[in-house]
Amino acid sequence: MKLILPLLLIFSIQSAAQSPSPVNPQRIQIARDSFGIPHIFAPTDPEVAYGLAWAHAEDDFATLQLVVLMGKGKLGTALGRKGAEADYVINLLRCRELVDEQWNTMGDDFIALMKGYVDGLNAYARAHPKQIKYKKAFPLDEREYLTAVVFSTSIFCGVDKMLPKILGGTMPVIPGFNAQGSNAFAFHPSRTTTGEAMLTINAHQPLEGMTAFYEAHLQSEQGWNMLGGLFPGGCLIFHGTNENLGWAHTVNYQDKIDVFQLEMNPANNNQYKFDGEWVDLESRKIKLEVKGIPVKIGRTVYWSKYGATAKTSNGVFSMRLPANMDAKGLEQWYRMNKAKNFSEFYGALSMTSLPMFNIIYADRYDTIFYISNGKMPVRNPDPQYDWSSTVPGNTSKTLWTAFKPIGSLPQYLNPPSGYVFNTNHSPFFATDEAYNLDGKKFDKNDGFETFHNNRSIRVGELMKDVQKVDYPTLKRIKYDQQFPAVFEFPYGLDSLFNLDADAYPQFQQPLISLQQWDRKALADSKGAAVFLMVYDFLSKKLAGTGSRAITKGEAIETMNFVQTYFMKHFGRTDLVLGDIQKLVRGKDARPAWGLPDVLTAEYSAPYKNGMRKVISGDAYICFVRYPKNGLPIIESVNTFGASSNPGSPHYEDQMEMFQKQQLKPMTLDKAEVLRTAKSVYHPTK
Repeated sequence: MKLILPLLLIFSIQSAAQSPSPVNPQRIQIARDSFGIPHIFAPTDPEVAYGLAWAHAEDDFATLQLVVLMGKGKLGTALGRKGAEADYVINLLRCRELVDEQWNTMGDDFIALMKGYVDGLNAYARAHPKQIKYKKAFPLDEREYLTAVVFSTSIFCGVDKMLPKILGGTMPVIPGFNAQGSNAFAFHPSRTTTGEAMLTINAHQPLEGMTAFYEAHLQSEQGWNMLGGLFPGGCLIFHGTNENLGWAHTVNYQDKIDVFQLEMNPANNNQYKFDGEWVDLESRKIKLEVKGIPVKIGRTVYWSKYGATAKTSNGVFSMRLPANMDAKGLEQWYRMNKAKNFSEFYGALSMTSLPMFNIIYADRYDTIFYISNGKMPVRNPDPQYDWSSTVPGNTSKTLWTAFKPIGSLPQYLNPPSGYVFNTNHSPFFATDEAYNLDGKKFDKNDGFETFHNNRSIRVGELMKDVQKVDYPTLKRIKYDQQFPAVFEFPYGLDSLFNLDADAYPQFQQPLISLQQWDRKALADSKGAAVFLMVYDFLSKKLAGTGSRAITKGEAIETMNFVQTYFMKHFGRTDLVLGDIQKLVRGKDARPAWGLPDVLTAEYSAPYKNGMRKVISGDAYICFVRYPKNGLPIIESVNTFGASSNPGSPHYEDQMEMFQKQQLKPMTLDKAEVLRTAKSVYHPTK
C-alpha cells in the first residue's frame, strides 16, 4: 500500500459522455490573455464547462487522461501496480455504487454542467487522437466523472493514511512534518485602510501533476462569473472569487474517518457479530487491469454495516467516513460558485456535502467569515468509546448514521477584530485572542485541531502591532519568510542551537551558520541551507516517535549528517539555500526560497547532484479586494505558467514573477478580457 500514497491525493476529476453534445461549440469563446490564462465565455453554464474542458486539455491533456482513468477504475492500465492499487480502493469504497444510488437526488442543472464538461473532454479527444496516450480513457460518461470526485474527496479525508495503517503498510504521519498546507486571510473593511474587504488565497499544493492548481475564468449568461484555481478535471472553480464574493480553502484535520474492529465468527471468517447476531460480510470479486501483465488480477473487496472492510493478520477492520456517503460535494461547490451574497453562500454550505476544508470568505457587502467545514457525524458520546482510536464494530451503539448541521461547526462571522485566518492550525485560534472560540464548547469527538503551527504563530506576531491593513501590508504578511521567535515543531531543537561550536570542529562551519541564522527562509541564507537538511534528516529519523526534544546525541548526529552531505555533494560547507534548493521547470532550475511551515512554505525532494527540487508548497496565489462599487480588484500568480506543454510560451512565463513575489492583474470584466486577449477562438479543432 505504500505506493498508493502519491497517487491518492486527488481532488476533483472528470469523465465524458458517448452521446452527441447538446452544446454548440460555436457559441463558446476561449479567450487567452497575455499569460495564456483561459477565460471561457458562453451563454450557458454547461457550455462554459465544455470550453473549460477543452482549454485545460490544450494545456495538460496528459494529466487529464490519468485523472479520468481513475473514474473508470482503470488507472492500472496506465501506471501499472501503483494505478491498480488506486483502482482497488475505488472498488473497496464503492464509489461508483454511491454515485448510482444518489444520482437522482442531484440538481438537473448540476448534471447538465457535468455533461457539458464531459462532452468537452470527449470532443477534444476525438479531435486530437494522436494526443491520446491511454486507449481506455475515452469515451467517458458523467457517472464515471463523479465516481472520481467521490474517490478523490475520500482520499483527502484520510483513506490514504488510514488504510495503509490498517494493512500495516506505513508509519503514521507526524503532525507538523507533512506537506499539505495552505494560508488564507480575510480582512473586514473596518480593519483596512481603504474600507475594502480583502481576501488572500494561498494554496500550498504540489507544483505539478494531478493536484497542481490551474487558473481559469468562467463566465456564462446564467449568473456565473468566477475566477480562481481548480485541479485537473475540475469542472468549476474550487476557490477564487466571483463578482460579489470569494473564498479560500485550507486543509483541516478534524476527525473525518472512523475505524471499527469487527468481532468475527470463529467458525466462519465471513461473519461478524452485530447486536448479538452473526451477520454475513458482503463480498465482491473484482478484476484489476495492470499495465505489463497480460491477465487481469483478481481481488475480493468486503463491506460491513460500517463500510469498506479489510481483512488483516491483526483482525478485520471497517472504515466509515462521510466522504463516501455523500456524492454531492461537487454540486455544493457549484452552488458556492453561483452564490451572489453571504446568505446564498451559507445556504450552499448548509448542504454539508463537502466533507472537509476550512473556508475563509469575504465579500463586497462588508462580510468576512471563517468555518472549519466538514460533514461531521453524530457519534455516541459514551466515554467507553474512544473515537480517536479503534472503536468496537459489534454494536449499533457505534454505528452512526446522522450528521451535524452546519451551525454546529466552529465558525466566525464578522468578529470585532476585523479579520480571520487559517494556516492549517486550530479553528480556535482564528483571530485576535479576545475573540477566539472556546474549543471546550465543541464536541471533543469531532476531533477539531487544538494546535498552533509556525505559520499561525508568525501571523500572530505580524498582526500584533497592525491597527489597520493596507494592501502592501497584506502582501507583506503573505510573503513573510520568517519563522516565529520560538519554533513550533513536534521536536524541540534547542540542543542544536546550544551546541558549543568550538567543541565540534568536524562540523563547526555549518553549526555556526545555523546558530547565527536569522530564521528567514531566503535563497541567499546560509542558515536556511543548514536548516533545510536538518529538517529533512530529523523528519525521517524521528518519524512516528511522538513530540519531544531531540537529545544532544541526536543533535550531534544531525550536524554530522549535514557536514557529510555538504562535502559529499558540493565539496564545501558555506552553502546558501539556493545552492541546494531549486525551483525546476523542464531544464530551467533556479535558486528557490522557502522552507517547510513558513508562510512562504516550500517542500522539496532529492533532485540531482545533491540538490533538492521544490515539489510542493506556495503555488496558486490570489489577492482580491472588494470595493463598494465595481468589480473586485484581483491579482494572482501561479508557480510556472498556464501550460504544461514544454513548447508553449506559457510553460514557465510566470516563474520569474513567482520568484520575485510579483503578481499579474486579472479581471472578471468580459469586455476588458476580449479587448486585451492575445487570441479568441471556439473549441472546435
